[in-house]
Amino acid sequence: MSGTLYLVATPIGNLEDITPRARKILETVSTVLAEDTRNTGSLLAKLDIKAKMRSYHDHNEVHAAPHVIAELEDGADIALVSDAGTPVIADPGFVVVRAAVAAGINVVPIPGPCAAISALIASGLPPERFIFENFLPPKSGRRKTLMQSFAIERRTVVFYESPHRIIKVLAEMKEILPRAEVVVARELTKMHEEFLRGTPEELLAHFAKKPPKGEIVVVLNTRKMQDNVSDDSCGDGDDE
Repeated sequence: MSGTLYLVATPIGNLEDITPRARKILETVSTVLAEDTRNTGSLLAKLDIKAKMRSYHDHNEVHAAPHVIAELEDGADIALVSDAGTPVIADPGFVVVRAAVAAGINVVPIPGPCAAISALIASGLPPERFIFENFLPPKSGRRKTLMQSFAIERRTVVFYESPHRIIKVLAEMKEILPRAEVVVARELTKMHEEFLRGTPEELLAHFAKKPPKGEIVVVLNTRKMQDNVSDDSCGDGDDE
């Protein structure tokens, strides 16, 4: 019988967010595939978990996946983790998951922390329908084109951003989506967790006084902006 590929979510900050099931899997699998063995090694040490680790990241994923599949077919149970949060979401793993599914190998998710979902549910913006955009394109022109599509998007938009680029992104949003409702969630589950809410201009004013730090999730919704435009366009016309 083939083994099982476990996709194990790990804490994004607070170590108490590790689940008993995740801990059990990490303790019992033959190998833990880690995006960065240093980060995962530090996490496992803090959790007092001893496990054999091997690197599995963006740069070796295509080469490593067939070897992982061979081990699974030989009966090994393997856990895949990212540096923090839920693996495969904006992190390596899709290649080996797809290969495992194609080979008929059991793939089991071990749910837990996810920064995107944590930010969405606490944002105060409509959560019933949303899209996840990962990180926005690195080039300004492509970002602006994508933001123009957000202007007619009825779903809430969630994406990750770095503290080094958030000012530039908010400035572009101010230009294209000036009345959007925006939430910047920073350092989720950590000591300095913070939710900042406002328009792009209001958030820029905040960061002008207090430069952004830490990992960031941006949540935005333009429905109110669209509704205002629709209301404005339906003014009292002359009756014919």
